[in-house]
Amino acid sequence: MSTATAPVTVTGGRKKGSFLTQERRAIRPGETEEALEVASSALTVIAIVCVWLVLQLLVLGGLSQLRSQHLLYREFRGQLAAATAPTGALDYNGVAVERGAPVSLLDIPALGVDQVVVQGTTSRDLMAGPGHLPSTVLPGQVGTSVVMGRASAYGAPFHDLAALKAGDTIVVQNAEAKVTYRVEGVRRAGDPVPSPLSGTQARLTLVSAAGDGALSALRPRDAIFVDAIAEKGTGAGYLAGASPADAVMARDTSVLPLLSLCLALLIALVLGVSAARRHVRTSLVWLVAAPVAIALAWVTTDQVVALLPNLM
Repeated sequence: MSTATAPVTVTGGRKKGSFLTQERRAIRPGETEEALEVASSALTVIAIVCVWLVLQLLVLGGLSQLRSQHLLYREFRGQLAAATAPTGALDYNGVAVERGAPVSLLDIPALGVDQVVVQGTTSRDLMAGPGHLPSTVLPGQVGTSVVMGRASAYGAPFHDLAALKAGDTIVVQNAEAKVTYRVEGVRRAGDPVPSPLSGTQARLTLVSAAGDGALSALRPRDAIFVDAIAEKGTGAGYLAGASPADAVMARDTSVLPLLSLCLALLIALVLGVSAARRHVRTSLVWLVAAPVAIALAWVTTDQVVALLPNLM
């Protein structure tokens, strides 16, 4: 007795009837759980980074700046005592002053500001305190010195800069002497610039961000300048060149490679947490992963802040 066999039609090397089984297979429950675990882990890490960014800008950055100022003050006082404080872009050994190194002390009694000024005005430099624009003379020296400071984040040393009035004093201690300035006025971009200096006069121009009240931390719109003059400054030393990242409202794009690495590590953390959750209790996984996530978030937000305008 013969057995009838249904003909099979082949089109393009594929059997009819196999299309549905190959292209319309049902999603396995395990795949859905895996996708949900990855999404959950990713959202948790993103939340940690976002929260840490806000904390870094408004709280942790201030604590970091306070610690940096304490260390910088001790370092600069030691240099003054040993007569090794820089008198220009080169130190006493003829070596270029490193960015972030202390170059002077700045005291603004009307604002209660008492800060160490560091070399450099990039976004990263200004995380430690007010910064000296390297292409100008040091604060206190004959000529015009430019010092920039943040208005909202990392201690916000220049938050109330616009409150200064003509006649207010600003005292600078550099490697050679204390120099007292008198405020000439406050101006914004486009306003008339002060008259040229003569003889041994010194001018100090303080620069910071000006925004819309409480939103200035997130939306700096313009820069504000305070000009102050001293009748006699100290001798000027060698000047250094400034980078594009030193400019007013500039961003420091040199952090992009490290930021890319941090983001790659965060992605690896998400995948690692998702894989571990399939074998270990979620609470135990996050107990181990949370410190790593916070450390990565801290480093990542540091790089993100460096990409923001340097005066905010």
